[in-house]
Amino acid sequence: MNMKFPRTMKFQREAEPLWSEQVLKFPGCERVSSCIQCGTCSGTCPLSIYMDYTPRKVIGLIREGFREDALSCRTIWLCASCYSCAVLCPQKIHITDVMYHLKQEAIKDNLFPRRFPIPVLAKEFFKIVLSRGRSAEVPLVLRMALKSNPFILFTMMRSGWNLFRAGRISLKGDRIKGVAELRAALSAVKEANGA
Repeated sequence: MNMKFPRTMKFQREAEPLWSEQVLKFPGCERVSSCIQCGTCSGTCPLSIYMDYTPRKVIGLIREGFREDALSCRTIWLCASCYSCAVLCPQKIHITDVMYHLKQEAIKDNLFPRRFPIPVLAKEFFKIVLSRGRSAEVPLVLRMALKSNPFILFTMMRSGWNLFRAGRISLKGDRIKGVAELRAALSAVKEANGA
């Protein structure tokens, strides 16, 4: 029987060192190269037990230039932005800002985990705000569920019905005045960020 085992080890020749240098230029990411890999960020992160890579390992991936691994992991999407890692980091690395930058780049380059609800929610939220000027809960949840896990709608039906009956959510699609001005402002920000 010929069994094949997938390779999990990475080789340095697969890295993108120029990407690592680019990340260091973004606000909040400047000190990534000063990481001493002490693990304080991972030890203080309340969600690290749910992550595929600990925050320490993500910083290591960035420093070594393993772009695809860093951008396609679930870790960056599970970061709750609680700042406990940044507060306790002996090197004063703004790890939460690093995670935020990685999320932006992952969305821009479509490198996030497929059918994972958090990046899908972020993309759909932006699309709804761009078209209406504000978020709308019902279309947002529907789009997120249909593009990640449609069966989750069955678990939400009772809560949704109770919220609707209590007047907490509406099926009416609200829209702000001046959506065109909002789109122009968002477009200017997108151009300024080189997206």
